[in-house]
Amino acid sequence: MEKKIDLHIHTNCSDGDNSIYEVIDMAINNKLDMISITDHDTVMAYSDEVFKYAYDRGIELVTGVEISVKYNNETIHVLGYNIDVENENLNIKLEMIRNQRHIYLRDVADKFMTLGYIVNVDSLDKIEAVTKAHIANDIINNKNNSKLLIDKFGYIPDKGEFIESMMNEGCPCFVKKKSISPVMAAEMIREAGGVVFLAHPVAYKYEDGLTDEDILRIVREMNADGIEANYIYVDKFNNVIDDREHYQKLARDNGLKISTGTDFHKIDGIHPEIGFVNYEM
Repeated sequence: MEKKIDLHIHTNCSDGDNSIYEVIDMAINNKLDMISITDHDTVMAYSDEVFKYAYDRGIELVTGVEISVKYNNETIHVLGYNIDVENENLNIKLEMIRNQRHIYLRDVADKFMTLGYIVNVDSLDKIEAVTKAHIANDIINNKNNSKLLIDKFGYIPDKGEFIESMMNEGCPCFVKKKSISPVMAAEMIREAGGVVFLAHPVAYKYEDGLTDEDILRIVREMNADGIEANYIYVDKFNNVIDDREHYQKLARDNGLKISTGTDFHKIDGIHPEIGFVNYEM
């Protein structure tokens, strides 16, 4: 009997909306057997209490992390599974990456404030794994920024559109964030006893124009174990793109393992929910 799994889930330890306990409860309700919490650049979600909570409820909890890296100036994500979350070197290096996030926060906030936007830097600075999503939500949810947003967009944009229009490369508030390479991320994961997967290659195709050859080059440089082929992509216009068969074949043809994940952040009626319960799998 095949297990129902979701190996790419975020909690409020990074940029998800839900706590680890709420995520486990969702997994139970959605009849999953196995999940992995893969927060951005942190393993803070994991604790003895969390493992016990999952075990007592029949959920197999696989340790995981999603590390943000740069490849030829494009941001990509590397997933690590079965890592030792107490590994000292891993945690030191993850903390260094998170520190760069806070430097980025202050630099990008300066750009927004120059344009007249109000950014709650002190509040955002308290989020250990602060992300673009946190910053975007802070700005668009602040009523004091409403006039500026309406003047620019004609309406209050959602988080995704705001990031695409204001924060990404070529945009008014773009700031280049210092990042590690995919190879360095892979080394971190392996040093902690884990296996290495490239997250959602389909996203790099539609967002960055990466080809299959680019994907395989990254995978080979990392000596990755596999790719996240079972992934449904939703673009900034909320178009649902299902290229699973293509990336499954790419993995099989190149001797790579296949992982399955939703990249769940919150229930919004658009993106896949934990275990793809709102999509046919």
